[in-house]
Amino acid sequence: MRFLPFLRWFGVAAIFGALTACGGSNKEAYVEKPVDDLYNKAMDELVEERYPTAAKTFQEVESQHPYSVWATKSQLMSAYADYEAGNYGEAIIAADRFIQLHPGHRDIAYAYYLKAISYYVQIVDIGRDQKITEQALKALDDVVRRFPDSKYARDAKLKLDFTRDHLAGKEMEIGRYYLKRGQYLAAMNRFKRVIDNFQTTTHVPEALERLVECDLALGLSEEAKENAAVLGHNYPGSEWYVDAYSLVTSGAPGTPGKGWFARNFGSSF
Repeated sequence: MRFLPFLRWFGVAAIFGALTACGGSNKEAYVEKPVDDLYNKAMDELVEERYPTAAKTFQEVESQHPYSVWATKSQLMSAYADYEAGNYGEAIIAADRFIQLHPGHRDIAYAYYLKAISYYVQIVDIGRDQKITEQALKALDDVVRRFPDSKYARDAKLKLDFTRDHLAGKEMEIGRYYLKRGQYLAAMNRFKRVIDNFQTTTHVPEALERLVECDLALGLSEEAKENAAVLGHNYPGSEWYVDAYSLVTSGAPGTPGKGWFARNFGSSF
C-alpha cells in the first residue's frame, strides 16, 4: 500500500559535477528524492524481503529528510529491517537510538521489544559465554516492567522464562563440573545461586539434590537433611527427590540412617 505524500518537495536537487586535473569525467550525480518516494521504496523492499537494502533506504530517508515525520518512522523501520536481515547488532543500536531520541513516542514499547528480541535470538548454548543471555534478560525485563499492559509484554514474559532457565542451566553446568572434580564448596555456590536467583526454573530440584551430594561429601549431615527435606516437600514427585532420599537414608558414613530420616521427615517423603 502506498502512502500519500505529506510534504511538498521544494525544487529539484542540484547535480554536482567536477572535472579532474586531467580534464577527466564527471562524478556520479547525487539527487535528493522526495521523502514519500524514498519511504515507499523502502517499504516495497521490506515487503519483498530485501531487508539489508530496505534498512539502507530507511536510513536514507532520515539522512535526506531529517526533520520529517517519516524520518522518525524510518529510524524504527530501519531497526526492524536490520533485525529481519539478521544484523542484530545494528538492530539493537538503531532501537537504542530511537529510544534515546523519542522516549515519549507512541511506538516506544515496540522499540524496547525489538531491542529485547534482537538479544534473545542470539542466545547461545549453555556451553558458551552467556553475556548475550544476560543482556536479553535485562532487555526483556524492561519490556515487562515498563509496558506491562502492552501487547509485547506477554511474549516478553514467555521469553523471560526461557532466558532464566537458560542462565540457570549454565550455573548447573558449572556446578556439575566442580562437583565431579571434588571442588564441593565451589559447586555449592553455583547450586545455591540457582536456588536463590532462579526459583521458578526447572533446574531447582536438581540443584537441591546436588547440594545434598555436596553436603554429604563434606560431612555436613544436618545441612544434607535440611536440603533433602526442602526437596521432598516442594518436589515430592521429582526424580531428584528419589535420589536425595536414597542418599540421605543410605546409612553411609557421615550420613543419617534411614530410621532417623523416616521418623523426622517421613511426611515429606
